[in-house]
Amino acid sequence: MSDSESAASEISQGSSSENETSNILLTSSPSKRQRKPGMVQQSREMIVQTAFDAYFTHLASRAQTSANIFSSLIPPLSADEYAEASSSFGSQRIKSELLTSETERKSLFQRLLLELQEGFNVICYGYGSKRVLLNDFAVNSCSKLGHVVVVNAFQPHFGLKELLSCIENVPGIDSLPLPSSSAENQARRICDFFSRSTSKQHLYLVIHNIDSPALRSIKAQSSLSLLALNPKIHIVASVDHINSPLLWSSAELSTRKDNQGTGVGAGRGFAWLWHDMTTLTPYDFELSQADRSSILGASSSMRKRDVTQNGTSMVSETAALHVLASVTAKAKKLFTLMAERQLEAIEAAKSSGHADDLQQYAVAYDKLYHSARTDFIATNDTALRALLGEFRDHDLVVGAQQGSSGEVLWIPMRKERLAKVLSTLKVNE
Repeated sequence: MSDSESAASEISQGSSSENETSNILLTSSPSKRQRKPGMVQQSREMIVQTAFDAYFTHLASRAQTSANIFSSLIPPLSADEYAEASSSFGSQRIKSELLTSETERKSLFQRLLLELQEGFNVICYGYGSKRVLLNDFAVNSCSKLGHVVVVNAFQPHFGLKELLSCIENVPGIDSLPLPSSSAENQARRICDFFSRSTSKQHLYLVIHNIDSPALRSIKAQSSLSLLALNPKIHIVASVDHINSPLLWSSAELSTRKDNQGTGVGAGRGFAWLWHDMTTLTPYDFELSQADRSSILGASSSMRKRDVTQNGTSMVSETAALHVLASVTAKAKKLFTLMAERQLEAIEAAKSSGHADDLQQYAVAYDKLYHSARTDFIATNDTALRALLGEFRDHDLVVGAQQGSSGEVLWIPMRKERLAKVLSTLKVNE
């Protein structure tokens, strides 16, 4: 073999070895297309979700809420129904020792008086009505030491002006000049009266439910703080709202009275001392004027609507009588006519086992118009709709379109309450 042939053979062998090496490299490093699905699944499982990611993932998910309302399933009891039901309890109610033990009550009153004399104001919390206990404290303990003013802030019509007006009934306060009738000036005049060196009397102010909506405003709290920091004005208040401590800042809670002067310039504060005064007594008196069907409690007591049933707002007995007292005689006759028809339909439906749905007891407008003309209540369609308009404006009569029957009308009241209203109208005729 010549030299040229041997060189060509070596080149050929070299290229063959390079190809073998290249093939080895290709098979040892497969491309992404050649990877198995299990390898990708394993790489994904190695990714761990952080707390930051989990928070926003949960936040982006849709919240599951329910449209069911408890008050729509069970109509609330009226005041008379509640009183009748609670009377069957008798003496089985659990009472606190503060109400049953005179020794405990006397010890508590002595401690409260000592704390008031030391420059603190007392705020009472705990489950149960504290009205009877605080009234007892005001009558038997505070009245011996000075003037006593007791206010019921839970009443729906109560406001800051009523509180200040009650205090101004103390003899001598109205003799001081009043620049204007604003609440702040009234509070300052009261503070000036009790800050005088000639005045030896103290004022003991008992406020039931100082956390009521009427006293939560900044204006009301500012006026109350002027009274609370006066060394001769002692406040004993009760709270029942779970968030009532949020009404005051930590600085307002810890501010002390200026016993050397008038308390003016000490800033805003109340100098509260908190007392657990759990009595386990029902809030019968506090809720006597409240709307029991509303979660807003006493603050919504003046609303006409009682409970929602099948999309229709129920009307209470008190609201219905209030509306009927301001309408004409023909409007009352029309209401009586509709009420009698509705009560008859309810009795007939109950005897046949129908469901308790007020709309099915409605009277058709055409039939109502015919009956109104027969009884000389309304002689034409315009007069009838004018009478119905007075009730519709107050939601005392509601209507709906019902298939071939056309417009139907009914009174959104429970059977028992509607019967009471109807009997009251007949008595007053």
